[in-house]
Amino acid sequence: MKCKVCDKEFIGRKDKIYCSVKCKNDYHVTLRTVTNQTAYPLDRILHRNRSILLEVMGPKARKKTILRSVLVRKKFQFKYLTHFNINSKGKMYHYVYDFGWMEFSDDEILIVRQKNQWSIDE
Repeated sequence: MKCKVCDKEFIGRKDKIYCSVKCKNDYHVTLRTVTNQTAYPLDRILHRNRSILLEVMGPKARKKTILRSVLVRKKFQFKYLTHFNINSKGKMYHYVYDFGWMEFSDDEILIVRQKNQWSIDE
């Protein structure tokens, strides 16, 4: 068998893929580094978008209609979201974690907050 990292021949179980603990650790450190290089910038944008929605909504509100220009001024990035939901009326809600928004028109946006069982502000 050959090691997945260093291509060194080794003897062991038939499902073994690394020749040593060092090679196994090197592989996983590299994998984690590459993943973080991609995920970290995206996570920063998503967290910033959530912070903007929280700031606009306030700590207790569940629903609020605002002008799109308010979010644009705060540099909210509309194309980054964690998931979406289409309600029974066919309207699409875009979500960043527990905050969602739906565009009423080119000017107005409805922001909603999902009830979260782990939230400390409830």
